[in-house]
Amino acid sequence: MADIFSEAVKLYGLRKYEESLRRLESILLSDGQEVSLDVLYYIGLCYVRISKPDEAMQFLEQVVTVCKDETRCNQCRLILAVLYVQTGRFTLADYELRKLLQNGCQTVPVLTALGYAAWAQKRTNEAVDWYAKALEIEPDNATALNGYGYVLACDSKDLTRALSLCRKALEIVPDSAAYLDSIAWVYYKLGLLKEAKSYIKKAKARNPRHDEILSHYRVIYEQMADNNHAIKGR
Repeated sequence: MADIFSEAVKLYGLRKYEESLRRLESILLSDGQEVSLDVLYYIGLCYVRISKPDEAMQFLEQVVTVCKDETRCNQCRLILAVLYVQTGRFTLADYELRKLLQNGCQTVPVLTALGYAAWAQKRTNEAVDWYAKALEIEPDNATALNGYGYVLACDSKDLTRALSLCRKALEIVPDSAAYLDSIAWVYYKLGLLKEAKSYIKKAKARNPRHDEILSHYRVIYEQMADNNHAIKGR
């Protein structure tokens, strides 16, 4: 079983998540074998990577419950918190993130996750505060820059600042669909539809199935169509 586990971890490192998962689950189904937390942990990670959050949570919650390794436990709590937010389980997300803060994990990933969770619950001012704290620790953190800028844009607050933040994030990670979408949305909020269209097209090309990108794509194109119709109707 040790050889199968090592092979599964290697496959995970190669981003062959479904192949890794098959090997890990073969260990899980073996009779008479005590399943290690490492197996449960990697099964959870595989499910995260193949976008099956409910299955991922099932395994990562088991790890958090009994794990004695504080670092591993904190890693699982952070992943779980993000999954909870994504699936609308906000109370559970807040619990895990506050637990991480209690454990002394006031790190950039935790702070940005708190920002994301606050924004998802429409607590805009709190979200801004968390992202700002993350940038105090790491001023060039692309996740914090983009999150901060996007929250400002969604609330139509300080759009010049929002544009600056999102531009900086995109300079750091130029191919990010999420960051392209954010800057498109800032331009839309500024009324600069030509620029918004340029960036949202790139975002959609990189991630054509993302709900929020598709929503922004429709809104921007509909606004452009309305504007063109109004011009022609004069």
